[in-house]
Amino acid sequence: MSERQPLLQALEALLFVSDEPVASVVLAQALGVERREADDLCDELARSYEERGAGITLRSVGGGWRLTTHPDAAPVVEQFVLASRHTRLTKAALETLSIVAYKQPVTRHQISGIRGVNSDGVLRALVDRGLIAEVGREETPGRPVLYGTTPEFLERLGLASLSDLPPLGPLLGQAAAEATVEDGPAEAAGAD
Repeated sequence: MSERQPLLQALEALLFVSDEPVASVVLAQALGVERREADDLCDELARSYEERGAGITLRSVGGGWRLTTHPDAAPVVEQFVLASRHTRLTKAALETLSIVAYKQPVTRHQISGIRGVNSDGVLRALVDRGLIAEVGREETPGRPVLYGTTPEFLERLGLASLSDLPPLGPLLGQAAAEATVEDGPAEAAGAD
């Protein structure tokens, strides 16, 4: 193993986990090297990808270094991404989709408030999948975006319209009953 191999390995790992271009100065600090050496390592890693005909490339873009798919692989990647739109939804996505379906039109802030966590990423994923869409703007300061379900949502769930959604009342009653069984009556009722 060459002396630079551990640095190249660490550099590749840092770039792999980053979701945006990483500046040379940031890479240098993380690797404990000078900025110029970080750039040299990036150049070396980029050459190694190109020499072996890898499916990824390392490019200097937007003021930093970023791993990207090789342009020759674009058609396969595009087909895969579009096909993956029909993969199973995560629990967070199902929660968010349920909130939008029953409360629409609803803002991002309202969704996050109901879920108790930031829902920005999940909302983007559901918009990308075509299950929800922006349906307008709320008439309040800042005019936040309102979200609602799409015809694809109805199609995927086999519903003719939103009125075919099951009523929430029985579902909420069932959830309360399950909480009573799991937590005991005193805890479910909120007693100390």
